Amino acid sequence: MDYHKIVGIVPIEKREKLSAKLVDFLLTSKNADRVPSSLAKAILHQWQRGPLANEASLAVLLEAAVLVESEKTVKFLEEELRLLDVVKAIRAVE
Repeated sequence: MDYHKIVGIVPIEKREKLSAKLVDFLLTSKNADRVPSSLAKAILHQWQRGPLANEASLAVLLEAAVLVESEKTVKFLEEELRLLDVVKAIRAVE
C-alpha cells in the first residue's frame, strides 16, 4: 500500500489538523536529514500549489514524517486523531 492510498483512509475533516502536525514534526525534527531531497522537493512543490491538506500533499508529508519521526507520527494518529486503520496501514508499509 502506498501513502496515497493511506491518506485516502483519513477523513476529510481531520486532514487539516493532520497536515499541520506533520509539518510541525518535519520542521522541528532533529532527523530532518533523513528526508530524501526528492521528497523534500515534492513537499515544496505541493506547498506552492496551495494548502498542504489535499491528498497528494498529505501523502508526501506523511511519508516524510514517518521517515523522520515515526513514533511521534504514529502516536499522534492513534491518540489524537484516533485513526487506527491509518496506523495499521503505515505499519504494514514500514
